[in-house]
Amino acid sequence: MKLPVTEYTTRPWRIHEFVPDFTTEDVWSFRTPGAGPDDFPRVLAAISAGAGPSRQSGASGFLFAVRRKLGALLGWDDPKAGLGPRVRSLRERMPEDLTATADPVPGPGSFVPLYELHDECARELANRTVHGVVHLGWVETPGGGHELRMAVLVKPNGRLGRLYMALITPFRYLIVYPAMTRQWETAWRDRERLLGQTS
Repeated sequence: MKLPVTEYTTRPWRIHEFVPDFTTEDVWSFRTPGAGPDDFPRVLAAISAGAGPSRQSGASGFLFAVRRKLGALLGWDDPKAGLGPRVRSLRERMPEDLTATADPVPGPGSFVPLYELHDECARELANRTVHGVVHLGWVETPGGGHELRMAVLVKPNGRLGRLYMALITPFRYLIVYPAMTRQWETAWRDRERLLGQTS
């Protein structure tokens, strides 16, 4: 479910102090029925085991495939346009006690972990269009349960980046996020099977 940006900006997440030059594009919630205050790592593990861009199908899978093809054709994802050569990692802005919580090894979709705490984590990527951050947080709900929250933070790379973000907006809301919601919530429901397979 899409949430107001204030549901992210008013919470005391560690990431806030390191991204003043980024725009919060999207805030989304994912239901995790039966989850408790200490289940954030289990949610992340279930998503890692049962979800991700490589597991997308249907319209969402088609869009990811088109994006990969365009990225390769137009050089958007050239390593020289990514973290390091063109864009300084946000890890350089963060204290060692934070960056020491996660190894900067690229994961699904080439996102690189920034940090991982008991109730929040962040990952970043950079290419020729944007420098982006995905922030995941663990939030107590009014009913006493807990749910996963995702915020997408973006710093477009010039006119190309702004045009790219504008063009993909309807696809994010109509196709990508609904499919991601189904996939992530299914991964949580299937956590016993998924985590049993990976343990």
